[in-house]
Amino acid sequence: MKNFKRDNLLFSLCGLNCGLCPMKIDGYCPGCGGGAGNQSCKIARCSMEHGGIEYCFQCGKYPCEKYEGIDEFDSFITHQKRRTDFERAEEAGIDFYNAEQKQKAEMLCDLLDHYNDGRRKSFYCTAVNLLDLDDVRAVMASIHDGLKPDESTLKERAAAAVKIFREKAGERQIVLKLKKKPRKKK
Repeated sequence: MKNFKRDNLLFSLCGLNCGLCPMKIDGYCPGCGGGAGNQSCKIARCSMEHGGIEYCFQCGKYPCEKYEGIDEFDSFITHQKRRTDFERAEEAGIDFYNAEQKQKAEMLCDLLDHYNDGRRKSFYCTAVNLLDLDDVRAVMASIHDGLKPDESTLKERAAAAVKIFREKAGERQIVLKLKKKPRKKK
C-alpha cells in the first residue's frame, strides 16, 4: 500500500505473525508495511489516518468494527490467535514478543529445510503459529531426538514430524488446520 511503511515485518499491524507466513517466506509478500508487494488494506489505511500507530492494540478504539468477523476464516496464515498474540505482545512487550517470533521462525526454517517433503509448508506454518514457543521447542526436541536424516527418507521424516506436532496440538486441544472460507455455490 502506497506510503505505508513499518519497521516490524514479523508482527503485523493487525496482529498476524508475518514471519511465520508462507507468502512472506516464499518472497511473495514483504510483510505488513514492507514496501512493494503490499496489498491495499483497510487496517493500514486506518493506521495512517490515526497517526501511524504500529499495532491496533495501541489505538483507543481497538477492537473496532474492522475486527468484526475478521478471524472467522484464515488466509494463507492463521488468524486464530490474533487477539491472544496482541495481548501477549502488549503484556510482555514488543521486543520480547519479536524475540519469541524470531525463535519460532528459525525452527520453522529448520522444519522446511529438513522435514518438508514438498507438501507440509502450510501445515508447519500453521503449527508453529498456533502452538506456544515452549510447545514448539518440545516438538522440535522430539523430532531431533527421534529422527536422524541419514536413517530415514525425507517423506518418513515429514510424516513423523507431522505426527509429533499433531500429538502436541491434541494435548492442547488445538486443530492444526487453516479455517477456509466455504466456496460459493454456482
